[in-house]
Amino acid sequence: MPAEIEQKMQPSEAKLHLAIGAFAAEEVTLGQGAEIAGVSQTEFMRELSRRRIPLHYDREEFAEDLQAIAKLNAQLDHGGHQ
Repeated sequence: MPAEIEQKMQPSEAKLHLAIGAFAAEEVTLGQGAEIAGVSQTEFMRELSRRRIPLHYDREEFAEDLQAIAKLNAQLDHGGHQ
């Protein structure tokens, strides 16, 4: 990174900009973008919203979310009804 830019930008800002660019280009998922930026998914979504960058949500991510929900429901059913 050019020294002039490096002096103006903290490493955390650089990571956030990289993550947002990669997410906007649909090269990474929301979770991956948050991980690159070093923030929670909620914080990353807030930042995307603030910059008016739409969330892309494909069938694969939807299927993963459904699996996670089913797993959580199974855990709750087994833990809460003994």
